Amino acid sequence: MTVVSTTKSCRRQSTEEVARLVRAAAAGDQQSWNELVQEFGGMIRAIARAHRLCDADAADVAQATWLELFDHLDRLREPGRVGAWLATTARHECLAVLRHSQRNVPCAESAFEQECTESPDERLLTAERDTALWRGFSRLRTSDQRLLRMLMAEPSPAYEEVSAALDMPVGSIGPTRARALGRLRRQIDCDGALSLLAA
Repeated sequence: MTVVSTTKSCRRQSTEEVARLVRAAAAGDQQSWNELVQEFGGMIRAIARAHRLCDADAADVAQATWLELFDHLDRLREPGRVGAWLATTARHECLAVLRHSQRNVPCAESAFEQECTESPDERLLTAERDTALWRGFSRLRTSDQRLLRMLMAEPSPAYEEVSAALDMPVGSIGPTRARALGRLRRQIDCDGALSLLAA
């Protein structure tokens, strides 16, 4: 099977649909494999971003995660929960990369920015806002950063996948997210830059 990137769908597949895709992919159906990649590829990239891996290491993590799934497709006990399985595997792969390199190099934030067609004044305001946001973000505890990075993924991962990836109870994700955003807001407010976020 080859990992093929296709256009993302905004709708998440149900557990039954995912289980069907896993069984079909295990039987050799390339289209089902492609749909699994489409469904969970963004989540795996988000996990790599949450661990602040550079682009090359994140690509290695994604490849290793998909290879692990390919090797285990016909042995998954709960094929409908393959998202959680992938999240856990990706997390382990990220940690292995970090252990191997013994460094934690953050990705350049500009790698995730898209080209814009704003006026010079709008670009300056956007740059000031982004600088204030990322400065506040960088002061958050690592666990807050990982959670917020993962929850910003498109399509948004299910809380079950976030739980598996970050090793935290599902019930604590929402409240922890709210507290992390509150801490981010306070960091930005301490810099006197809160008004930039409303601009």
